[in-house]
Amino acid sequence: MKLRQSLLAIAVLTAAGSLALTGCSTGSTDAGGDTGSTASSGTDSGTDTGLKTVVDGKLTVCSDIPYEPFESMKDGKAVGFDIDITAAIAEDLGLELNVVDSSFDAITSGLFKTDCDIAASSISITDERKQNVDFSDPYYDDDLVLIAKKGSGITSIETAKGQEIGVQTATTGEAYGQENGLSTIGYEDSGLQIQSLKSGATAGSLGNQSVLKFAIKGESDFEVVEEIKTGEQLGIAVPKGNADMLAAVNKTLGELKSSGDLDKFEAEWFGN
Repeated sequence: MKLRQSLLAIAVLTAAGSLALTGCSTGSTDAGGDTGSTASSGTDSGTDTGLKTVVDGKLTVCSDIPYEPFESMKDGKAVGFDIDITAAIAEDLGLELNVVDSSFDAITSGLFKTDCDIAASSISITDERKQNVDFSDPYYDDDLVLIAKKGSGITSIETAKGQEIGVQTATTGEAYGQENGLSTIGYEDSGLQIQSLKSGATAGSLGNQSVLKFAIKGESDFEVVEEIKTGEQLGIAVPKGNADMLAAVNKTLGELKSSGDLDKFEAEWFGN
């Protein structure tokens, strides 16, 4: 399957300087380059993008890693569904992809704009988040699920009340759990959230189906106990008011949908 491999083989290095993002780690696919520069003509496409980017010649993307299958590290490289999409955006702009590991709270609050051009990290589009960032057109539908160990006695949101349920902080899963009377334990990333369930530190886990179903795929000890239809859709976040960048992102998303490449990315990372 041809998945723009020239841009997906991205070596992740440790950034030399501290990022300005609150709670953000300093992993980056490319630590070089000055910030605040204007992107020059793309070396691949040959078109002058005219877009200002934080690192000259690069599209810098903030992403909360790990959050499989959207973004994770493999052999020192950032990979995943979101990474494929942002690699396509970078290619269309004639820029090199540069992925920065950020906190999800920094992304949804809009603070990422200091260090990144866009953010892609399985971000559900909500009215509250629209106050902080501009969203691209939706590219994935993603409801919530509650998962638990078989035989735990948890069969629904109602029966989960009174037990500790793992969520990722600053997510719609955390908000839903708190609004519905659950005793939630927040984790910085989905890896820690899922680890807490498997270790028995939490009795259940609440979050987006794409991530939690993926986490227990092939795990006979765990099951989905309730699917929660929230109608959530995922979008790419762009700093508020950057209409040119938003238009560029939407252009690539439209082309990925019409060409069938988005479906190929989905099959690659989510399977059937």
